[in-house]
Formats: sequence, C-alpha cells, structure tokens
Amino acid sequence: MSNPENAPGWPGIVPRWTSSAKCGVGTAFTGVSATWFTISHGILNEIYYPRMDQAMIRDMEFIVTDGADYFSEEKRDTEHSVKLMAPGVPAYILVNKCTSGRYRIEKKLIADPRRPVMLQKVKFIPIKKSDYHIYVLLAPHIANRGGGNTAWVGDIKGEPALMATHRGFSLAMVSSVPMKLASAGYVGYSDGWQDLKANKKLTNFYKCAKNGNVALVAELDLGSSGNAAILSLGFGGTMDEAGHHALVSLKSGFEESQEIYIRSWSGWSNNLWSPKLRASLYDISKVVLKEHTGVNMHGIIASLSIPWGFSKGDDDLGGYHLVWPRDMVEAAGAFVAIGAKDEVRQALLYLEATQEADGHWPQNMWMDGKAYWNGIQMDESALPILLVDLAFRKGIISNRDVQSFWPMMKRAAGFVVRNGPVSQEDRWEEDPGYTPFTLASEIAALVVAAEYAKKFNEKRIADYLLETADIWNSNIERWIYVCETTLAQQLGIDGYYVRISPIDIAEAGSPKDGFVPIKNKPPGSSSMKATYILSPDALALVRLGLRDGRDVRIQNTVRAIDKLLRTETPAGPSWHRYNDDGYGEHEDGSAFDGTGIGRLWPLLTGERAHFELSCGRVSEAKKLLKTMESFAGEGGLLPEQIWDSHDIPERELFFWKPSGSAMPLVWAHAEYIKLVRSIEEKKVFDRPPQTVKRYVKEKHPSNYASWRFNHKIKTMPKGLKLRIEVLAPAIIHWSADDWKTVTDTPTRDTGLGLHTADLDVAGLNPDTKILFTYYWRDSQRWEGNDFSVIIE
Repeated sequence: MSNPENAPGWPGIVPRWTSSAKCGVGTAFTGVSATWFTISHGILNEIYYPRMDQAMIRDMEFIVTDGADYFSEEKRDTEHSVKLMAPGVPAYILVNKCTSGRYRIEKKLIADPRRPVMLQKVKFIPIKKSDYHIYVLLAPHIANRGGGNTAWVGDIKGEPALMATHRGFSLAMVSSVPMKLASAGYVGYSDGWQDLKANKKLTNFYKCAKNGNVALVAELDLGSSGNAAILSLGFGGTMDEAGHHALVSLKSGFEESQEIYIRSWSGWSNNLWSPKLRASLYDISKVVLKEHTGVNMHGIIASLSIPWGFSKGDDDLGGYHLVWPRDMVEAAGAFVAIGAKDEVRQALLYLEATQEADGHWPQNMWMDGKAYWNGIQMDESALPILLVDLAFRKGIISNRDVQSFWPMMKRAAGFVVRNGPVSQEDRWEEDPGYTPFTLASEIAALVVAAEYAKKFNEKRIADYLLETADIWNSNIERWIYVCETTLAQQLGIDGYYVRISPIDIAEAGSPKDGFVPIKNKPPGSSSMKATYILSPDALALVRLGLRDGRDVRIQNTVRAIDKLLRTETPAGPSWHRYNDDGYGEHEDGSAFDGTGIGRLWPLLTGERAHFELSCGRVSEAKKLLKTMESFAGEGGLLPEQIWDSHDIPERELFFWKPSGSAMPLVWAHAEYIKLVRSIEEKKVFDRPPQTVKRYVKEKHPSNYASWRFNHKIKTMPKGLKLRIEVLAPAIIHWSADDWKTVTDTPTRDTGLGLHTADLDVAGLNPDTKILFTYYWRDSQRWEGNDFSVIIE
C-alpha cells in the first residue's frame, strides 16, 4: 500500500550524524561553489553549504537489490578504496567492491567549481548477474539539523527530482539516467531503506515527508545498461535556485567541471614552498588546510567532521565545523610555513574582525564570528599575537601590514595582562588554573607584543608588557614544578612540571596542595591531586622559548611524561594528553558519550618531534615525522586520536589506527607541515627568537612580585618589589609594621586597562607582613578589606 501524499511515521527516529572517520574531504578551489563534501565508508557523508559550518545532508549512498531476496547496502556490504584523481587535488575516485562478489560501484566525486552543486559520476558493474535494482538513498540534514526537514518527490522544469528544504535552505537532486521509482519517508519508519530491506524492492511511494527526520530514495536506470550516471545535487536559498543549479551543472557535463576543478587546485599547490624530500602526506596536508578555510569569511575550522556523530543525536549543532582561534592560529602558522601569503593575510584579517571589544576571542565560533561555547582560554588570546610576528619574520606580511594589525595585538595583549596568568580553561578546554601551554603562550605573546609596542612608539606599554612577562616567567616553577613526589622518587628525579595547578590553591604557592577535576569521567572519580597529573603540554615551555630543552627540569619532566603517557606502536611512539584523560572511547570501544578513556593524539607526536629538534636531535625528529605519517588513515587524513588498545573489528577499532574522533584534524595536519619545514631548516620553525634571547640566553630575571585580585599571593621572595595591579585608579594604603606607620602609593595607568603601584619592600626582612587596602579614586570609597603578603 502507498499514500501518494504524506508518508506515515512522523517525525522519524532521533536524527544522528554519521561517521567522523573521513577518508576524503573536498571542495572546489575557486570558492564560487561554496560547497564542501566529506567521504567515509565509500560514500558521501556531510555536504556543507553555503558555509563550511552548515551541513546540508547526513549521507548519500546506494542500495542494491534483486527484487526478490537480495539486499546490499553500499557503506556496509562493500570493500572500499579511495584515491585522488591527481596529486594534491581533493577530487576522488571511489571503488566499492561487494563482499559477496556480486557487483562493483565506481564513483568520481567533485564539487562543481562554478556553482553550489555536488557531482558524482557513478558506474554500476554487475558481476554475477545483471538484473539488479540500484537505488540512491539521500538523507537531508539541512542547516545542521536532521529534525524539521521536509522532503518530497517532484520535478524541476519537467526533470524528475528529489528535493528537501528547511530553515531557508533547499536541495535538489537530478540524474542523467531516468529515476524509475521514487519516494520520501521518515527515517526508521517509512523511508526507502526500511522498505527495501523488508521487501527487496520499493512497495510504498510517498510523495512527501514533512517536518521530520526524512530520507529520499529513487531507483536509477543503471542495473543492466552498464552506463555511467551523473548525479547532480544542487543547493540554494530556495527550491527554484537549488533546482536551477542542479540542472545547469548536469547539462554542463561532468568532464568540463572536472577539468576546471583539477586545474585550479594544481595551480595553487604547485606555487607553494615544497621540501626537498616531498611526501604524499605533505601535499594532502596543504590541501586539508586550504579546504577548511572559508571563502568569503576566511576563518579556518577545526574539522569537517562530528566526532562519534554516528552514536549521538544532532543536538550539538557545531561538531568540529567551528572556528577555534587556537586551531586556526596553528593552521595559519602552517600557511606561513608553505608560503601561502594571501591565506595568511586573510586569516589575520578574519581574526581582527572577530576579536571581541575587550581583546579576547570566543572559545569557538561560527564562521561569522558568533560565539558558540562561552569559555575563556587565555592561549587563544595570546596566540594571534605570535602569528602576526611569525608572519612578519618570515616575510609573509609587510611592515605596513604589521602596523595595521598592531591595534589587534595591543587589545589582545591588554586582555592577557588583565586576566592572566590563570585561565578559565586549559588548551584542552577542561580545567582552570596555571597550565604550562597557556603560560608559555601568554608570556611569549607579551614579550613579542612589547617589541611591537616599542616599534610603534608606545614605550610605556612596552615596558609594562616586558615587566609582566618577566614576573610570570620567573614564577613558572613556583606555580607548576613539583618536587619529592612518589613518581619523582621512583624515577630518580627531583621533580617535574605538572599539567595544571588549580586556581583555588594558588595562594598557597604550591600545586601539591590542590585537586584538579578530571572531566569526562563518571561521578565519584572526578578529581586527582594536581601533583599526580602530567601532560606533554610542558614541552611548550621549550617550543615557545622560555626554557632550554636541556634544562634538567625539562629533562626530568620528559622522563615522567614518557613513564605515564607514552605508548609504543608498530610505527613508533605517541602520547596521551594527560593521565586519566576521559575524552575517548570506552574500554569496550563504545563511543565517547560524555565519559570515556582518552586515546593517543598524533599531533603530540609532532610536538615531541619539535622538542627533539630543539635539543639538536634531528635524526630523532625525522623518525617521529615518519611515525606521524603512519598514523594517517585511508586517504591520507590525520585523525584527532588513534586507538591504543586491542583490536575490536566489529567497532572498526584497530591498534594505532584512527579512532572514532575527528578526522581530519586540521591542527594535526598543521603540526605536520610545520614539522616538515622545521626538519628542513634543522630548527623549530615557529619558535619566537625574542623569548629565546630573553629567557634562554640572557635568563632575564624579574624585580617584582605581583598581587592582583585573580592572583592573590600570600608570600613573596625577599629582595623584590611588590607590584599591586588593579583594574581602576586607586591609592594603595599600606604598612609593613602592623599599621604603626602608613604609606599611601597612588597607582599609575599602564595604558592597557590596568593600574599599578610598586611598593618598595625589597629591603624588608623575612617574615615581615605587608598589610594593604585600597581607596578607589573614581568611586571615592575604601575597599573595606585588608590584604597581606609575607616576605619569605
């Protein structure tokens, strides 16, 4: 039976995304297309339009039946292979061989370079017999939502078409071969997959499925002819627009679009820097960076994937197709490495346009700059400063460019000095406190910003930035280096840098005294003593020029990291983010669902290689480069995480192969590109020379101890001045003899939204207690509380 109008089963099952383990990502180089596509398991997955943060479909595949007792699903019942049509060009040839040996499907996939259309040239090759029925199954997921879609079977200017719409966007698919039968339905109830699975042919033909989780199906006249079919999937703001695009693209011909697509990509790639020893992953990585960059708004997203999307609903609209400023800066740094001048400048303009008024960037954001999550990560405000400097030092941008970007740098530096050194979240977006990567980013950014402040005649700001950087740098060991722990004793070392020192114990002066929440863990196992948690993040102290890689404290930390976090694979080592990490699959391989077990991160192998290079061990860095290359999945894409346990074939998890996390991860490809450049030059490509000079070579000290409301120290070393830092003009009312005598010291404006007063206590004896309070000049009131700092 069939209903010629609306399908039954509204609204369908809970919508889900599909696999995040992509084997291909593509888009037209021209940018006119405004269409991005992904591939896994031999089929099309998410297609994005008109921006790469807006998914339009969940997936699109073929079903093969014999009309009687045979049913085969392309993504589940075939062996897949993928290759590029040309080196360094994201145009794909897919070959899917049925595991039962009955047929083969060959496909070529590109985005039309002249309009928003996804093109597939498909050939069905029967092997054992020829009388098969071939169906195309399309699952709309318009505007990042599987719910609320409306799909129907109709026509465009007389041409049969599959169509869907939602929230002001539409899609339409037409074919070069006849659609013999077609239907719309609700997923899990009346969709074509259910009908074909049960009956081995279409028995229900529904014209429309409204406002739900919908799917479209059509039988194509491919079974016996052996001819190739061109499927043209067009997008637009209206159905007329989407249909027009699909028809024009179909009539233009696949070969013409393919030739333009390949030529434009090849022309870009061939004009960039290339290493003497060129690996295929290098060419792929360049393309990954470019195709994750917006065309009108030049943000760079983290990944065209949704980690573990197949296991969860689509209530998380963003997935990884969002701009994280940290990941974007890492990617833009790789553009610097390959000499992509326009891409770097456009990235900086994007950062300039999306910077908030107070100088920070959102934790992550849509392409238009609208914040998605609301956390504050201090490294994301510091790293853009380092990017401007890197681009200038490498000759990518001009002195005039730097001058135009200086206001952005100044605002960012102001945010860092007002809100650092602590961070609401570390670079893994989990915990607040003092963390080595964030500290290294902040301090390096302040030193670099001071150089440009001086360059642009802002000496007062330059001096303050340097003094703050020196204060924070001199306190790194005080905040995050621990000694005489059980692990240190076991390894025969005096101590190591911890992953994070929590804010609430910072007044005690030791990370040993507090506990760190462990995210993504079940209730009851959610915290550990700070001294027990390590991370490779400590290597950032070397990467960003604050410590020498041969420093005994760094070497001690490396031994501790390797003891707790290193895992050997057949290709070489990789590392976990930190011990007891919960962001990854469960022990049985089931998908991360808010809790799990953290797995190995290939980008950490790249960071370790950079550390080895900083210590002069070029051969070791080269080995780790090869190791990193081996972690790429089918199609040459680097994953966020790789599986670190025994094989679980039924869950597609194999030791040292990609897990269900994001793939590709743009950050990993960026780290790989920079490592290739670093090895070629035999030095760390993006290490700031300013910090190396100041802290590694000159070992510049600080003359101050700093007290501020987000950093209330209780003690300070003898021989330093006490700097009081506040956000408004004040008079510091203070005493060093229990208020027997009093001094009033007015604050001075730094020019960055901070006001400071330096109390001359350098000559005071140990155990002296300095008492102080504030008189706020603007509001003409006293603080009402006394504060104290004791001389150690």
